[in-house]
Amino acid sequence: MNVDKGYVDAPIDPALDLRSEILRLKQEHNAVIMAHYYQRQEIQELADYIGDSLALAQLAAKTDAEVIVLCGVHFMGETAKILCPEKTVIVPDLSAGCSLADSCPADEFEAFVNAHPDHTVVSYVNTSAAVKAVTDVVVTSSNAKQIVESLPADAKIIFGPDRNLGNYINSITGREMLLWDGACHVHEQFSLKKLLDLRRQYPEAKVLVHPECPKPIRILADKVGSTQALLNYAVNDEAQQFIVCTESGILFQMQRQCPEKTFIPAPPEDGTCACNECNYMKLITLEKLYNSLLYLQPTIEVDPDIAARAVKPIERMLDISKQLGIIK
Repeated sequence: MNVDKGYVDAPIDPALDLRSEILRLKQEHNAVIMAHYYQRQEIQELADYIGDSLALAQLAAKTDAEVIVLCGVHFMGETAKILCPEKTVIVPDLSAGCSLADSCPADEFEAFVNAHPDHTVVSYVNTSAAVKAVTDVVVTSSNAKQIVESLPADAKIIFGPDRNLGNYINSITGREMLLWDGACHVHEQFSLKKLLDLRRQYPEAKVLVHPECPKPIRILADKVGSTQALLNYAVNDEAQQFIVCTESGILFQMQRQCPEKTFIPAPPEDGTCACNECNYMKLITLEKLYNSLLYLQPTIEVDPDIAARAVKPIERMLDISKQLGIIK
């Protein structure tokens, strides 16, 4: 067994029924499999829980399982470990990073925070544990608006790292938050021209847009919202066609819950691909999931001092979300 590549590099018998073995190993280790909506279809099919960042954080805080297998990106595994330090937390491929988290180096962000000591620091969950450790409250795209609005009207606020989400929250709350200049490579890449072409091709379709997208894309939206909010809108709205401007992994759940409706992925600016995928999310495969459960590797570890500071803004997010009725 070798984990130098960030995942367990070990041979697998090609005759093995991976799905059955994953389910067996999950029971053997009292493990729970949590998957983000952007994961591959076959991973979502095996997961015990599927959700966005807020839901996964909430589930991690509540689970009785001894092992959490987080099929998502590195910061999600860190969040689970911070909330459940006594549990074994596994991300099947530690190379599954996040371009948005990478756009906010902890040392640079801490210097930025220290230069504005009179500001409340609001950090998007898509950040490293070290960034969370210098944060007052964490938010997700599901609760950012409500949590920002819960702060005093005259509060000076730093918001990081996503400039597009920060601009969107400013526009709908009337706040003037000081924004860190970061972005998600997936949501930055949607083509305005190709989206306009799709609208002409499907004039009856509703446009669903994640708030991490730039303003020109958001302006065309019938609904701007988190991954979960976009899924809920697709399920409940009477429209039969939807153009979806977020990572294409959510299309599986949309189609699964609304088989009679049509979902069209919005394409990126570059290349000929008809959809926009997060390469980091797609690093998790059935083979890596199987080996991670077989060997209980690779595990997520967080420096205890960083974890002790980072857990406070995460718990504050969960507490405010409960107070506001966003989660139960």
